[in-house]
Amino acid sequence: MTITAAPVEKRERTGVTVLLWILLTPGLVWTVLRLGGWEPGRLIQLMAFTPYVAIGSFVVAILILVCRRWTAGAVASLVAVALAACVLPRALPDRDKGPGDGVRARFMTANLLLGGADTAEIVRLVEENDVAVLALQEFSPRAEAGLAAAGIDRLLPYHSLAAEPGASGSGLYSRFPLADPGSKRNVGGFLQAFGTVQAPGAGPVFVESVHPLAPSAPDTFSGWRSDLANEPRSDADGPRRILLGDFNSTLDHAALRELISHGYRDAADTVGEGWIGTWGPYDGDLIPPVIIDHVLVDDQIGVREVSVHGVKDSDHRSVVAELTLPAAS
Repeated sequence: MTITAAPVEKRERTGVTVLLWILLTPGLVWTVLRLGGWEPGRLIQLMAFTPYVAIGSFVVAILILVCRRWTAGAVASLVAVALAACVLPRALPDRDKGPGDGVRARFMTANLLLGGADTAEIVRLVEENDVAVLALQEFSPRAEAGLAAAGIDRLLPYHSLAAEPGASGSGLYSRFPLADPGSKRNVGGFLQAFGTVQAPGAGPVFVESVHPLAPSAPDTFSGWRSDLANEPRSDADGPRRILLGDFNSTLDHAALRELISHGYRDAADTVGEGWIGTWGPYDGDLIPPVIIDHVLVDDQIGVREVSVHGVKDSDHRSVVAELTLPAAS
C-alpha cells in the first residue's frame, strides 16, 4: 500500500494553525478584558503589564502573517492594533495640555519604601528641580527626622505631616502656606496628607499625597478598589485639585481611569512621558518597570513638563511635574 505525503502535510498544516491560534488566544482574552475594564482577582496585578503584552501582540501578529494563516492573522492584527490604541498615546504629547497662562510651579512625589529612602537625595532633588510642593508616601518618623536634618525646612517650610512606622505614613511639604492641613486614613489603612496651597498670584489648589492600598494579595483587592473609588473628584464646585503619589495602579486599570474621568488629566500621559517606569526593578527585584506613580491634575491646570528621577534605597522613582496653576480671579 502506498502512503502519500498529502495527508501528512495536511496534518502538519492543521497542527501549525492550531498552535498559532493557541498563541494568539491569551492576547485576545487580554484585549477583551482591558477594553471591557474587567479586572477580576489577580488580573488586577497582571493588567499593569499591558504595555508588554501590546508589544508581544505585534510579534505574534507578524509571526502568524508570515505563516500565511490569514484568518488568525486578521484576528491577531486586530488585537495588536487594539492594545496599541490603549498604550501608544501615552508616548505622544496631547494637543491639549491645559491652560498655558498662570503661575508655574513644580510638584514632586516620592515613595520612601518604609521610610528608608535616602532623605538627603530627596532634598537634593527638591532643590535641583526647584520643587514647590513635595508629596511623600511610606513616610516614617525616621524619614521625617532625616529630611529635617537634610534641610527640607529651608526649601519647603510648610508641612502637613502624618508620619507612621512602616508603609502607612504620609507627608506633604510646601514652599507656600498650607491652609486646612490634615490627613485621612484610607479603607486600606494608609494615611493621605493633604492641604490647600495658594501660590502667589494663583488661586487655591487642594493637594493630596495619594497612596491607596497595594493589590498585593486577594485580601487586599477590595481595599484597593475602595481606596481608588474614594479619592476626591475634581469635577464639582470647590478648589482645583492635584492628586499625586503612589496610586498602586497604571493607566490600564479601569479603577484609575474612572478616577481620572472625574475632572483630571495624568501629567505624564499629557506630555508624552507615560511610558517611563516608576516602580519595579529599582531595588533589585526582577520585575519589569511599570508606571504606578502619577500626578493627576485638575483639567483647568496646565501641564508643561514631567521628569522621573531615581531615589536611592527606594523601590520607586520620583516624579516631578511642572504645572501651570490658574491665576487668582
